[in-house]
Amino acid sequence: MNPLYFTGWCFYRTVFAVYFRWRVFNSERVPQKGAVILVSNHASFLDPPLVGSGVKRDINYLARKSLFRVPILGWVLRTVNAVPVDRDGGGAAGLKAIMDRLHDGGAIILFPEGTRTSDGKFQPARSGVGLTVIKSDAPVVPVRVFGTCEAWGRHVGFPRPHPVALKYGKPMNFDALRAEAKNCTKARLKEIYQQVADEIMAVIAKLEPWEDKETF
Repeated sequence: MNPLYFTGWCFYRTVFAVYFRWRVFNSERVPQKGAVILVSNHASFLDPPLVGSGVKRDINYLARKSLFRVPILGWVLRTVNAVPVDRDGGGAAGLKAIMDRLHDGGAIILFPEGTRTSDGKFQPARSGVGLTVIKSDAPVVPVRVFGTCEAWGRHVGFPRPHPVALKYGKPMNFDALRAEAKNCTKARLKEIYQQVADEIMAVIAKLEPWEDKETF
């Protein structure tokens, strides 16, 4: 971690511990080095820093590329490993930026639902995360966040001191689908992208924090 990232990491860990009384489960499942894709459900603006604060390595976050043109903010975003993407996170340029980070051995967090849930319930997964997974050879770690919708969801104007938790699942293997994707038809390729996204969301939905030992 560079000094600015480390400062922010320490700040968020303190806030989550003191204000939100966070709990972290199975953070050891995230590789400490090398490329890895973290895939999480999305209920709040708290989710990206929460998922990143639970592991002891730096994470690459997605940010709208228009923000990089803002003085000072642009420098901060670049320094803390933000990846410039279009508003919806798609596009060839955004995918290339994500893949470049993975090829360099970085970790990146993606939200397959695309946007925050409005009622706390899971939303259908978009195929974009499946495309990223298939195009890379990085391990995929599912992550589930709890309590962030109640703490600072769409209906909450200011963050409440509501308890939050997150659990990192076991890495998922998509070698078979990656191999099939190299020689299949375009129609089947689209199906694979969606299949991967759906499988990841299904695993995230099954993660429960009280099944395992708490880790920090």
